[in-house]
Amino acid sequence: MVRQSIALFTIVAVTTGLAGAAPTAAAPTAAKGYSLTTFAGPLAGSSAPDSIATVGNNVFVSYGNGGDPTGAGGAMSTIAKYSNHGVLLGTVTVAGHSDGLRYDAATGQLWSMQNEDASPTLVLINPKTLAATAPVPFSATPHGGGYDDVAFGAGGTFVSASNPGGNPNTGPAVVSVTRTASGVTVGGTVLAGNATASVINPGGGTTTLNLLDPDSLTFDNTGRLVLDGQSDQQLVFISNPGTSSQSNSVLNLATSVDDTVFASGGRQRVLFADRNSNTVYALTGTFTAGEAIAAQDGANAIGSINLDNGSIAPLVTGANSPHGEAITGAVPEPATWAMLMGGFGIVGGILRRTRGMAIVAA
Repeated sequence: MVRQSIALFTIVAVTTGLAGAAPTAAAPTAAKGYSLTTFAGPLAGSSAPDSIATVGNNVFVSYGNGGDPTGAGGAMSTIAKYSNHGVLLGTVTVAGHSDGLRYDAATGQLWSMQNEDASPTLVLINPKTLAATAPVPFSATPHGGGYDDVAFGAGGTFVSASNPGGNPNTGPAVVSVTRTASGVTVGGTVLAGNATASVINPGGGTTTLNLLDPDSLTFDNTGRLVLDGQSDQQLVFISNPGTSSQSNSVLNLATSVDDTVFASGGRQRVLFADRNSNTVYALTGTFTAGEAIAAQDGANAIGSINLDNGSIAPLVTGANSPHGEAITGAVPEPATWAMLMGGFGIVGGILRRTRGMAIVAA
């Protein structure tokens, strides 16, 4: 009966995410007041985790596997589905180099953006079954590169135009797109690479942008579309995108950042993909409503951006090329299990007599 109890505990431990790789000496550390745990360790046969998307109680992570960002050389990516506690539920392999990964609530599909540097395509994934379409092409690349990320808003579907071919960049940095039966139709320019923008930083004024690295897209808590100019070290805020009342503002940053997420306030969890350690971490703490949390790929850190002056306060240091992020409510880790099995069970990882105890998970 003792052996049976231990076997059952092993099953429960895997199901709840208690069983995982031991932390390494090179693991990053969190600032005081925050906790950092491993959400998902290295995925067998895959590498370079990047974009993260959440759908209900599931988390999806794209693994670029070191493929060419143009899709050349037979690049193949892995999209992995995890439970809210980091238990691997399944994977699907898609053709091309996956970068942006977003959930379209209107259609119930995941968009996996492939080949951000050239020859971009889109793969649509059913988040329940992981069934994936063949890659479908975009109708045009007027900026000369590929497409990196997508954001779904009330005003339409917006895509960042990455790897522009000109400097200065006079092509589009953000475009609107429409999914069609034959592919993805690229519409008008929402933000030009050389658009005029108001400067948020102290001193203010206006500036002409030269966005040479349009990257991640998201919406902030006020409904503004936010573009990350990664190597440009800028965040561009687009109010009322694609309308006659659109206005642009730019925040110059202290370092380059990749993904940026905005907290809704209270105790929350930030998942981030640490590309070179092949690990997805979970940072848990209390955040203010509207707080911007960014993956500082150049500084190997996760930081809180001051949205008035562009300075960044470290929340995690010692990472190894952090990139994709997602934010969720705080998720408590299962800590105590008691299983009735002939009067014995596992409590806190120790075999104990449990007669008369209820089965609990805390």
